[in-house]
Amino acid sequence: MSKKYSIGVDYGSLSGRAVLVDVSTGEELAVSVFAYPHAVMDEYLPDGKTRLEPDWALQHPQDYLDVLSVTVPAVLKDSGVSAEDVIGIGIDFTACTVLPTLADGTPLCFLEEYKNNPHAYVKLWKHHAAQNEANKLNAIATERGEDFLARYGGKISSEWLVPKVWQLLNEAPDIYEKMDRFIEAADWIVWQLTGVETRNSCTAGYKALWHKHKGYPSKDFYKALDPRLENLVEDKLSNKITPLGEKAGEITEAAAKLTGLKVGTAVAVANVDAHVSLPAVGITEPGKMLMIIGTSTCDILLGENECIVPGMCGVVEDGVIAGFLGYEAGQSCVGDHFDWFVKTCVPHGYMTDAEEKGVNIHKYLREKASRLKPGESGLVALDWWNGNRSVLVDVDLTGLIVGMTLLTKPEEIYRALIEATAYGKRMIIETFKENGVPIYELYAAGGIAEKDEMMMQIYADVTNMEIRISASAQTPALGSAMFGAVAAGSGRGGYDSIIDAAKVMGKVKDKVYRPIPENVAVYDKLYAEYKILHDYFGRGENDVMKRLKEIKKGAK
Repeated sequence: MSKKYSIGVDYGSLSGRAVLVDVSTGEELAVSVFAYPHAVMDEYLPDGKTRLEPDWALQHPQDYLDVLSVTVPAVLKDSGVSAEDVIGIGIDFTACTVLPTLADGTPLCFLEEYKNNPHAYVKLWKHHAAQNEANKLNAIATERGEDFLARYGGKISSEWLVPKVWQLLNEAPDIYEKMDRFIEAADWIVWQLTGVETRNSCTAGYKALWHKHKGYPSKDFYKALDPRLENLVEDKLSNKITPLGEKAGEITEAAAKLTGLKVGTAVAVANVDAHVSLPAVGITEPGKMLMIIGTSTCDILLGENECIVPGMCGVVEDGVIAGFLGYEAGQSCVGDHFDWFVKTCVPHGYMTDAEEKGVNIHKYLREKASRLKPGESGLVALDWWNGNRSVLVDVDLTGLIVGMTLLTKPEEIYRALIEATAYGKRMIIETFKENGVPIYELYAAGGIAEKDEMMMQIYADVTNMEIRISASAQTPALGSAMFGAVAAGSGRGGYDSIIDAAKVMGKVKDKVYRPIPENVAVYDKLYAEYKILHDYFGRGENDVMKRLKEIKKGAK
């Protein structure tokens, strides 16, 4: 019997990537990456004329189709594997990333009449322009005593589905009326592959307020938000939610032409990039937190009981692996944080020196920053350059660095920003522990976790916990490939559960980052200072960050 393979396609914020995996070993035979031609649209639409308001972040769904047409044929070609031997494909996406479509799945931005309307496009996860709607939703839900709020840490984020669709309704009611479906991009791609609309339980649970036993909030709640939203679920979403690990359908003739896969290839129910990564590092039991570190960071862990944790992004039964409660938290600004610093604050001399040495500017700064001892810079920073996701759930918070002098060097600021994200991570871990969700081990995945040894050591020192690193450079894509193998089932050479697949296909590196006791002692002191600043500026004692934002708006 010939070997069998599965493909995972991971859709990130700037690119999509496919990985082709040997189902019997977890070995990755080929990877292909495709950068979105439209990238993130945060200033203009593709016409170059239609200007976007602050806090908008849009994408073009054609880019997602191009990922399939470019990367899937590429991994087949590069690996030499026949499409006949590919038994399944799985998809994961950044979330909540949503778009309006017609009943047949056509995105409204594909229509001539709407191509210059921003609300016809995909709203990326970091589209924060629905904050007013999120604030109103939280106030109304609190006033009504809605029990779902507690499952999301007490606040619903502007990044999630209901604020985004409410903003669309408020600002473009014609598009709300025109659209037949408002759907996660992950589910939309699966729809394009199978010809069948399938809503996954992960995004429904974490991003759209759905509960396995209670369903969506009541129609009365949506009516209280806005009478026009009373029938949101029935008219624009769907009450049919499919669990993770299920087969969504099979590759259609149109999808076969697009991808090069065979008609009838199994397609897994879609997933979220962070959540799909857990089994890819072999985690199938509680007590182990996975940090997926990229432009932002998402934290995923399993639990046996439904606990209420302030500021968590959600707790969903079967939301990650069937039989467990899946918890999510995260940080809105990590890689973006460092990228901002490099683009706006690094002196020309550093850039020139890095160029002459033939090294990336990030590597150059890391080399300099790694020579510093903990506390040597005299700096402490807050990691809120893109707001705070957990545990404060507040996109209106902004960045801060304390301790700057005329002698402060770029590498000291760079290290302080890295340390700030580590303090934010410790805040999340401590909040979970204090509220009944144990965390015994830390795992990390993503490009930063793989490449940045200094940062991972800082995380180990700040949290005083050992950290294991994913063996795959494409962890979400590997996880999606694993779910593709599960969708195919053991009868076709795959697996009957993601737990079975994880035992064979999930892997971590041999290297473990262990806390250095003398560093831990210094970071305990610095974290205490971080915590004071965190609570002072983040919990309402001094709302200067928000007042400055209002002044900024008024000055435009």
